[in-house]
Amino acid sequence: MRPAPRSLPKPVWLLGWVSLATDAATEAIYPLLPFFLTNVLRAGPVSLGVIEGAAEAANSILKILSGRLADRSRAKRPIVVAGYALSSAVRPLIALAQSWTQVLTIRLVDRVGKGVRGAPRDAMLASWATDSTRGRIYGFHRAMDHAGAVVGPLAATAFLFFYPGEYRTLFALTIVPGAIAVALLFLVKEDDDRVVSGVASGFSRTPPDVSRTSEPANRDPLPRAFKQFMLVLLLFTLGNSTDAFLLLKLTDAAGGVQYVPLMWSALHVVKATVSVLGGAWSDRIGRRAVIAIGWLIYASVYAGFAVSTSLASLLPLFLVYGLYFGFAEGTEKALVADLAPASRRGFAFGVYNAVLGVGQLAASVLFGLLWTAVSPAAAFAAGAVLALLSTALLFVVVRT
Repeated sequence: MRPAPRSLPKPVWLLGWVSLATDAATEAIYPLLPFFLTNVLRAGPVSLGVIEGAAEAANSILKILSGRLADRSRAKRPIVVAGYALSSAVRPLIALAQSWTQVLTIRLVDRVGKGVRGAPRDAMLASWATDSTRGRIYGFHRAMDHAGAVVGPLAATAFLFFYPGEYRTLFALTIVPGAIAVALLFLVKEDDDRVVSGVASGFSRTPPDVSRTSEPANRDPLPRAFKQFMLVLLLFTLGNSTDAFLLLKLTDAAGGVQYVPLMWSALHVVKATVSVLGGAWSDRIGRRAVIAIGWLIYASVYAGFAVSTSLASLLPLFLVYGLYFGFAEGTEKALVADLAPASRRGFAFGVYNAVLGVGQLAASVLFGLLWTAVSPAAAFAAGAVLALLSTALLFVVVRT
């Protein structure tokens, strides 16, 4: 019988709340950013693709370095704290931006913070997981992340209802949840006992799969199956551009930005609801099957965005898009943890995130060019085709 969510170790819960607070701050800004760039700062679609693609690439490449550092360090929490603190400090500065290049700089530094913290945090989560709970732990963490993305846009919608057009004030206020996230990190004790009494605490008795050691990480090689998965994931990611383009099309269809944060929040309700289910399901039926379901949903949504123009047809597709994240995101991370040796997991998560970032940079720039030079429909159709091809290769190439 599947364990209840309360059986998760206390540090996993705390890291979940950290992600919730951080995403509340980030996602209060993100759904408004396409409108802010194109209407307030007068930037074009290509600039939007460059900003988001470059930001995610910087984030992901840095995760390789932070992952290597995490593998060599007994204490991962200081690295995680530094990453969250940097993002929380610079994110509100978008309130002062006067050009799209300034937004690019702020987003780059923000994503540098994310790049610093991501792989060490994911490696920390793996240390509290077992083979039978890994999917559920990563699914839970993604669910908390998405829950923050529900809270942030809802708060942004309420703020703009009472203070219409005060985008810069809203951006500045995101310093509050960012500070809360950093404060919560100091409650995460890396030296907590890994086996905690279920009667006394309500947490799992199951010992972790990785013992804590002060010895440097060894040089166990990353297996061939991991490299095969990264190649297939890179192909998928080349068609996975920034979600800002989905928001831009929704904004055009809605005739304005007023309710776009509400739509973004509804999307994350779906993400949060399905993430725990998708992760737990992958523990039972296998990672590849659940990832494939997510990628097929992605292809269907992008195909729908290629042929649809009305809000009545785009909004349901946008909500279905949340199922892709619920099935794929946490399960991809669980598969990385499955395939990588315990001593190289920090580096493996760094490689995983670098693949996502580099692919998304290329995808976002190409998407912006296709959007401008051909049509939005051509850009979305290209993403759908690459997702279908990647799904087939996932079973042909990747051996688990």
